[in-house]
Amino acid sequence: MLRKFFIIHVALVLGFSAFCNAAIVDTALTYSAAMHKNIKAVVVKPNDYSASKKYPVIYLLHGAGGKYSDWVTNTPDKQTVPKLADQYEVIIVCPDGNVTSWYFDSPEDPAYRYETYVSSELVKYIDEHYSTITDRSGRAITGLSMGGHGALYLAFRHQDVYGACGSMSGGVDLRPFPENWDIAKRLGKYSEHPDRWEENSVINLTYLLSNNHLAITFDCGKDDFFYQVNKNLHEKLLERNIPHDFTVRPGGHSWEYWGNSINYQVLFFSRLFNKSK
Repeated sequence: MLRKFFIIHVALVLGFSAFCNAAIVDTALTYSAAMHKNIKAVVVKPNDYSASKKYPVIYLLHGAGGKYSDWVTNTPDKQTVPKLADQYEVIIVCPDGNVTSWYFDSPEDPAYRYETYVSSELVKYIDEHYSTITDRSGRAITGLSMGGHGALYLAFRHQDVYGACGSMSGGVDLRPFPENWDIAKRLGKYSEHPDRWEENSVINLTYLLSNNHLAITFDCGKDDFFYQVNKNLHEKLLERNIPHDFTVRPGGHSWEYWGNSINYQVLFFSRLFNKSK
């Protein structure tokens, strides 16, 4: 069946009216064949967007309990993401991760196939409907908390799709949290399916990485409950001699932290995009 896709210009519903003279903030309604449903994504285009120019794309993921609009409604400065799209002339895409998908294809619940959606279906949709650089040199992915896990997980597993990845306060090791954030609903109980928890934790996927192929940056607040697992990932990457940036800043698991961190993440990606021109 032929499925139609819609782009909805939003100003009042999500409170984007302040951006009317800056970046263009759309809501795209996409269809996932893998999950047989429509899924929303915020798409932020720079103010000078033109079909005659090709733009790099940053996929920006929300955390557990969140939704696609979080990055344009919850930062202390509501204009943070649109300003970054303008400043660095990038398209920023914020997909919906269905509250607690953890951005993988769930072996426990076939209704959750968010690895397929984000890394295949959504990327294809964005490249078909926007003027983008359609190879890995023009794509990056990052996110906060659950989205930080998702960004590294997807990039490590799909290095043909993404050239760079990042994470902010990411849950990069699922195993210490067997009772939290619906992870057991997506993987099954840790006591019954420990192999699934091992195979789907970012920290156990570093074997997929080779020297300098994927640009990696991640950070975490010193007071964050995910600080130790991020430090462990940093140390494992050092052991494997995998180049990466790891930053520790004051702060906890909060929008104040992420609203600041995203500035450095986009700067990191922009430098890589400029090198590939």
